[in-house]
Amino acid sequence: MSYVNAWKSGTALLVALGMTAGTGAPIVIMAPASAQTTFPDVPSSYWASGFIQELVTRGIIAGFPDGSFRPEEPVTRAQFASIIRKAFNKTPIRNPVQFTDIPAGFWAADAIQAAYTTGFLAGYPGNTFRPSENIPRAQVLVSLANGLNYTASGSVDSVLVAYNDAASIPDYARPSIAAATQKQIVVNYPDVKTLGPNQTATRAEVAAFVYQALVSAGQASAINSPYIVGAVPQGIRIPAGTALPLRYEKADKILLAKNEPNPAPLTLKVSQNIVDAQGKVLIPVNSDVNGQLQTTQGGAQFVASQIVLPDGTQLPVSANSELITKTETIRKGANVGRIIAGTVVGAGAAAGIAGVTGDRTIKAEEVLPGAAVGALAGFFLGKDKVELLVINPNTDLNLTLTSDLVIR
Repeated sequence: MSYVNAWKSGTALLVALGMTAGTGAPIVIMAPASAQTTFPDVPSSYWASGFIQELVTRGIIAGFPDGSFRPEEPVTRAQFASIIRKAFNKTPIRNPVQFTDIPAGFWAADAIQAAYTTGFLAGYPGNTFRPSENIPRAQVLVSLANGLNYTASGSVDSVLVAYNDAASIPDYARPSIAAATQKQIVVNYPDVKTLGPNQTATRAEVAAFVYQALVSAGQASAINSPYIVGAVPQGIRIPAGTALPLRYEKADKILLAKNEPNPAPLTLKVSQNIVDAQGKVLIPVNSDVNGQLQTTQGGAQFVASQIVLPDGTQLPVSANSELITKTETIRKGANVGRIIAGTVVGAGAAAGIAGVTGDRTIKAEEVLPGAAVGALAGFFLGKDKVELLVINPNTDLNLTLTSDLVIR
């Protein structure tokens, strides 16, 4: 195998060098008790230096007898299974299986079974595992997302717009890679926006992916790297005038009275990564944007006050949408069910609909927070129609920063 398995035995470190040609038996030599953590081919300036050093320190991956690490060498499926076994201690979720191409005594047989039974890896048709096959980057990410039971929230396609080569992601891998992206497991060097899903994963890339998976699981501290997809650089200033595209997940339409009595608290989500000129992610997709939907000057406007990043970081923000003045007229005798299908309404709008139609069956979950509907309905009794503001939240509520946004 092309990497070293290291473990302590008494006062010495036993290092499995590889498989002898034709025998399948590992060669074992004696090495000093203190494991090597720095390598001449992984200088401190190397993009994956921090990830590699952390995993080596934890005994999850190791160097070679000549003192090198060989970060650009490919990783096989058997080698990856061995890394997974050392990195994660998970309870099995399925019974072992006897792969036809894993003979008795195979050096990684136990690791392969562990990776299979805990859900990190699976076999191929014909009950084979293909242990010597180089593992592609997409398969590594699928393995980590599946093994850690991660699923994507929201639209998979909206997450994968982070990559300029998203079209090359295999269909089977798209949901899992979207989940891995949201968990900030993906590390892309040299271009953070290029995934290269079908390229063979290198030892450095596997180290970065596995370490980020440990971070996502709360088992390691985050490393500052500009190549982590979705990570937010610190000390960044996003200038006023920058547009923030948003989406609203609860409804396709919002109806408000022109004189809504109180602003309605509203949370929307950033619909795509906000990046700088170099493609570095400044505000990740699916960050929450908190604010108020309020009526003013004959229209409605969303005014944002806070952005909450996926990692929980809270950023004060000053931003608002354009003034929305589109209207919809509700007339006496209208079918309330049709009016509010896929819609949420402000308290004033709900009162107007109830007063004009005489139907007061609008459910509480369909009403935005605000004044009590019952207290307002009487104002509209006897009227033949009411004119309401109509908002398409996925297009009308996109924000523009009114002052610089500082990410500290």
